[in-house]
Amino acid sequence: MRFANRMDAGRRLGAALEHLRGEDLVICGLPRGGVPVAYEVAIALGAPLDVIVVRKLGFPGQPELAMGAVGEAGARFVDETTVALSGLTSIELAELERLAGGEVQRKARRFRDGRDRVERAGRTVVIVDDGIATGSTARAACQVVRAERATRVVLAVPVAPPGWATQLGEAADEYVCLETPRPMVAVGNGYLDFSPTSDAEVVDCLSRSLQWRP
Repeated sequence: MRFANRMDAGRRLGAALEHLRGEDLVICGLPRGGVPVAYEVAIALGAPLDVIVVRKLGFPGQPELAMGAVGEAGARFVDETTVALSGLTSIELAELERLAGGEVQRKARRFRDGRDRVERAGRTVVIVDDGIATGSTARAACQVVRAERATRVVLAVPVAPPGWATQLGEAADEYVCLETPRPMVAVGNGYLDFSPTSDAEVVDCLSRSLQWRP
């Protein structure tokens, strides 16, 4: 099955997540492409929508290998074993975290455009993206939300490579994926329309969500 666009994918994903209705939910979209999908999920479940911005701490020389991740308000996850292998000192790691944290805050402010961040502690947080390629950012987002003391972490995507759940490990409590095509060439192949999502579209989704936010 191919999705018509991100709106279609979000509606189908929302139906697949119906079992979460009634929980204390917050739906968090990974920018940029995950936010229009998350918008439809939030409507379907009657839950508040927010954006989740994270920055991976890449291993020196191998940026796709994450040593950890930084979120907002000082939330962080660090894999001590990987950090030890990197040879970085505590001062160097702290500087990486500082730079990453600054970028996270700038992006979050731009996307929210003056709106408040939705609290995640003590709630079921559903992290939504438009698909999984390597999945490193989605996994990092799950780890950061866990560090923010979410009660439960759910990762939901329309399309991902077969067997990718094994890479997610214990980062999420639940993983929902609608399609796992073989072969998985690119996320965009799962859509008829996979036009890029702009910053303005992300801002618009968050703004429109305030009209029906519970």
